[in-house]
Amino acid sequence: MEEIQQIAGRQGFHAAVRDALAQAATAGWRELWLCDPDFANWPLGDAAVVESLTQWAGTQRRLTLLALHFDDVARRHARWAEWRRRWSHVVQCRALLELQPDDVPVILHAPGALTVRLFDPLRYRGIVSRVPADVVSAGERIDAVLQRSVEAYPATTMGL
Repeated sequence: MEEIQQIAGRQGFHAAVRDALAQAATAGWRELWLCDPDFANWPLGDAAVVESLTQWAGTQRRLTLLALHFDDVARRHARWAEWRRRWSHVVQCRALLELQPDDVPVILHAPGALTVRLFDPLRYRGIVSRVPADVVSAGERIDAVLQRSVEAYPATTMGL
């Protein structure tokens, strides 16, 4: 398998995300990080994505989503939101504080394995990389924004 694949266009990005999550399920990667200003253009609600996440989720797994806000995630990605309620013990959502949309990287990161990264989110241009330096760099970028985040988007809403 190639170490770097180019992403060109929305369909290419969606295919890269689906493929990465399918690989996570097959390979049993322990940790996944998804980062985007709002996840509006991700295929999170696709049946194939939810199926891969279901196969992936299990003991000692962690999925962390970082975004400016999660206001529209449930509406745009209802299938994923339902999955998230069932698997809330492996999912953490964190809101990024004090960042502007252009400061938030668009990344799917599997530490030690691969990174899907859009460098130009408007045109969906980016890469899927298995090059260790790219994977480490993406992890460092995620860590930098993680430090400016707080817990957000609870799996359930408790009323009084």
